[in-house]
Amino acid sequence: MKQKHGRPVKGIDSPEMNWTTMDDATLIHPTKNKIGRTDKRSAIRQQISYNRCTTKMDSTLLPPAFPAPWASEWGQDRFGLYMDLNYQGIRQRFRWIIPGIFLMGSKKSEPESSDNETQHQVTLSHGFWLADSACTQALWIVVMGKENNPSRFQDTANLPVENISWNQVQQFITQLNKLYPELFVRLPTEAQWEYACRASTTTPFCFGENITPEQVNYNGNYPYAGGEKGLYRGRTVPVKSLLPNPWGLYEMHGNVWEWCTDWYEEKYSTRAVTDPVGPADGTFRVLRGGSWNFNGGEVRSAYRFRRGPVNRLIDIGFRLTLG
Repeated sequence: MKQKHGRPVKGIDSPEMNWTTMDDATLIHPTKNKIGRTDKRSAIRQQISYNRCTTKMDSTLLPPAFPAPWASEWGQDRFGLYMDLNYQGIRQRFRWIIPGIFLMGSKKSEPESSDNETQHQVTLSHGFWLADSACTQALWIVVMGKENNPSRFQDTANLPVENISWNQVQQFITQLNKLYPELFVRLPTEAQWEYACRASTTTPFCFGENITPEQVNYNGNYPYAGGEKGLYRGRTVPVKSLLPNPWGLYEMHGNVWEWCTDWYEEKYSTRAVTDPVGPADGTFRVLRGGSWNFNGGEVRSAYRFRRGPVNRLIDIGFRLTLG
């Protein structure tokens, strides 16, 4: 289903499914207060797994308004609902991430797991819209001006903007919200970021137990957990160059680090938490996802990094969320 410049979508279509062919799955259940095995029918109906079908879902899993007034194009594909922002011909797609419960952090048995990744249950009680890619230089330039592009690698505008501080990102967000007051753009929380990166997976990477440079832009000279050495590109690649995760999000692992809104906290709570936003203040802001210049183990879903809000590096970028 795809709509452009149309009336609001009242119903959400979805392809028919064969209930009998779906394998049993252990899923993080989006509407129950525990994590456990679900039956075949529930696994599809309530999915936050690979097909992200929205038919027959509880209405609390759907966005409060669809499409938004600013959306130039909207619809549903195999990953779920999406809306496109189009400003001066530059498009950014946002994907609807349904609320749910997941295990944040890593198991102690996970190779290269760290003490600051203590696994704990997190409930995200509200869905959110997340950009399907890191912010491009093209979008940065039309909002902030070409003369204000700080990026080291500038040979194509479809590269992610990088070499930017957390404070500079806030200036960009302020300007974009002035252009679109109803957009309510911001950075994701650390919990939202990891939830979206994992896309219902519990493995070290959304692609499985290990990765290759064909899947992720990282330093292939230093593979993860006994993997084979591979390509080290030594720079960023254009957004959407590599395969997306199961929820349609590109380069959640590698390419550029992505700022989160949270202040960094060294140790997680071991208790179950709901809608965490990090400490009230601090010295460092959270970075997630790893980059082209980091090792395989440092682009894991659970890996955490930090930098001061004024710090800039040529492998740091960001991804927008709404609400």
